Amino acid sequence: MCVIETTPVIATRRLTLRAPAPEDAQTIARLAADPAIARNTTRMPSPYGPEDAVAFVAAVAAQDPKTGHTFLLDHDDHGPVGVIGAFYSGDPMPELGYWIGRPYWGRGLATEAVDGLVLWASKRWGKRALMSGHFTDNPASGRVLDKAGFLPTGEVRHQFSRARGEPVATRMMVWMA
Repeated sequence: MCVIETTPVIATRRLTLRAPAPEDAQTIARLAADPAIARNTTRMPSPYGPEDAVAFVAAVAAQDPKTGHTFLLDHDDHGPVGVIGAFYSGDPMPELGYWIGRPYWGRGLATEAVDGLVLWASKRWGKRALMSGHFTDNPASGRVLDKAGFLPTGEVRHQFSRARGEPVATRMMVWMA
């Protein structure tokens, strides 16, 4: 059964995935200001400033829960460490995307967040499949998706990266319940 939750909260071992609040904008801006973060996403500008974070929080608050959900990754000990979301963007199934602040790389937080979101999307949002992709020059993101059970589709798309200002080869993957 699909339950439309307007502000869902997902708890994992170390993280609480929740809607970002206005008071989170400063931390989001600080973490996302690292050019290495934006260059591995399609939508984030670089440089990323406080006004971008405020606009992001407002956009998430206005999101239609039938078509997308975006969560702040709130670590039990460190506070906000990144963002994850799933939303419709042209494919028949929602696309999952995420980023983790550089100080928190290599700690398994992305895998934990993706696992939590996939479980929630299948059980509470009623989704049987999710798409995701990673830039081919970012194999670490591919390993996160592999660990979460995403499988390569064999398709490589050239998706525009706002931060890079050009299309980037993107290895597409799918998760199915």
